[in-house]
Amino acid sequence: MSKIKVMIKNNQNVVHVPVGIRLLIRRCCQAVLVSEGFHQDAEVSVSFVSNAEIQKLNHSYRQKDAPTDVLSFPLGQDRHYDVNKETGAALLGDVVISLEMAMHQAHVYGHSLEREVGFLTVHSMLHLFGYDHETSPLEKQKMREKEETVLNELGISKETTFTQPEGEGI
Repeated sequence: MSKIKVMIKNNQNVVHVPVGIRLLIRRCCQAVLVSEGFHQDAEVSVSFVSNAEIQKLNHSYRQKDAPTDVLSFPLGQDRHYDVNKETGAALLGDVVISLEMAMHQAHVYGHSLEREVGFLTVHSMLHLFGYDHETSPLEKQKMREKEETVLNELGISKETTFTQPEGEGI
């Protein structure tokens, strides 16, 4: 089985990074590798940033002057990636997550922060593999189905992660 090295950096000080989030991200990245049948070792970088920082990135790279939840920066195309000469691992790309936005969305959707970060990680990893929900309604549906399949396999399905009782917020 292929392995993935996930380098995680916390580049924000607005939201405390909960215990277990780093392991969850690594599990999500590995699960996407398996679901995509990717048989080469791989590397990916994940950074936590503030809403202000992700808004700057969103504006610079997507010309959208607003914060977003996650951005993906693939280092390959059509499943052809640069290779780390020292390890032989495919360099998939970079994932940038706003923990502020993830926390907000978890509250809005009524599920755990873990579910939200898991979803954002799987979503972003699929972008690194070339999926794009913005190209057509069919592509959006295919991507959503893949996301939920991976999350279900990890035990963080929609049904099991809605943990906040009505009226309680973050």
